[in-house]
Amino acid sequence: MGALIEDVHRIAVLRANALGDLVLAMPALEALRRAYPQARLTLLGTSWHAGFLDGRPGPVDDVVALPPISGVSSAESGHEAPESLFAELREHRFDLAVQIHGGGRYSNPFVKAIGARVTAGLRAPDAERLDLCVPYVYYQHETLRYLEVAALVGGTAEVYEPRIAVTGADRAELARVYGEPPRGLVALHPGASDPRRRWPARAFAEAADRLGRPVVITGIEKEREVVEEVAAAMRRPALTAVGTLSVGGLAALYERCDLVISNDTGPRHLAAAVGTATVGIYWSGNLINAGPLTRTLHRPLISWTARCPVCGVSGHDPRAGRCPHDESWVAEVPVDDVVEQAADLLRS
Repeated sequence: MGALIEDVHRIAVLRANALGDLVLAMPALEALRRAYPQARLTLLGTSWHAGFLDGRPGPVDDVVALPPISGVSSAESGHEAPESLFAELREHRFDLAVQIHGGGRYSNPFVKAIGARVTAGLRAPDAERLDLCVPYVYYQHETLRYLEVAALVGGTAEVYEPRIAVTGADRAELARVYGEPPRGLVALHPGASDPRRRWPARAFAEAADRLGRPVVITGIEKEREVVEEVAAAMRRPALTAVGTLSVGGLAALYERCDLVISNDTGPRHLAAAVGTATVGIYWSGNLINAGPLTRTLHRPLISWTARCPVCGVSGHDPRAGRCPHDESWVAEVPVDDVVEQAADLLRS
C-alpha cells in the first residue's frame, strides 16, 4: 500500500460513465474517504450522477457534472473539453486527482489538466503517466482494479462488495408510483446495453413461472420491447416497471425484493449494492471484470461461449475487436440452473 499524501483537503475522482460502473467503484471511493476523512471528495461525473448522489449518504460530497467529452464522459468522438471547464476545475484547487476511468488514453491527459497537486490512476501502455500509476490490464475485476488505485494513496478497503444507501426519498418515490409492493417479490431485469449479454426472454419467463412468486420486470425505456416480451411469455401475470422510476426509486424497489434475476448490467449491481440477493447471467469474460465477489447472496451463472455464434470471432482476445453481430453469447445458460440457484437463495 502506498503512503498517505500530506495536506489533502480536496480530492477529485474521475468516474463519468454508467450505473454499474459507479457501483463497482464504490469500495474505492469509500477507501479514499476512510483515508482522508476530513477532505472533500468530488466526483467528476455526469448529470445523472449529480441527481442520484445529491443528498445520498456515502463517500461522495459533491459532483461536478461534465459535458460530453470524448473518452472521458462520452463514448462518441468529436467532443473536446472546453478550456473554460479546465479553468473552473482548477479553481477547486484539488490536492489529489484520482483516475478510475479506464486505461487513461483520454482520461489521464484530462486529469493532468485540472491542476491537482498529485495525480494517481490507471495507465495502459499507450497512456500518459500520472504521478502514481497502476498498470491497466484488461482482465481484472473492476472493483479490485480501483481499490489498487486507492491503495496507491493510502486507501484501504473494509468491504469489497459495493454498497449504496437507499434514502427516504427513494422509498417515497416507490410508494408514490407503485404503492406497497407484494411480499415475496422477485424482480427480473432482461435488458442490457450490449445485446450479446441478454439471456433469452423466454428463459426469463420460464424461470419466473417456475418460482411461483409475484414478479416485477424492470427496464429503461429503450428496453421496453424485451420487458413486454418477457411479460407476454409468462403464464402468470407480472408487473412491468419501464421508465417509471429514477435510479433511486429503482434502488428502493430492489430493496423490497427477495431476489433479482438479471443479466450482467447496472441494475444487477444496484440490487446487490442495496443488499438484495441476485442471480446474474454472465458471459465468462464479463464475469472476470464485473461479477460478484461473494457467493452468500449472489450466484453468477456462466456462459462459456468463446466465439461469436455467427462469425466465430474470439470473445476472449480484447485485441480482436467487436464483431457486428448482436446474437446472445449467454443463451446456453440453462433455465434449470437459474431456477436451482434462485430457489436456494429464496430458501435462505
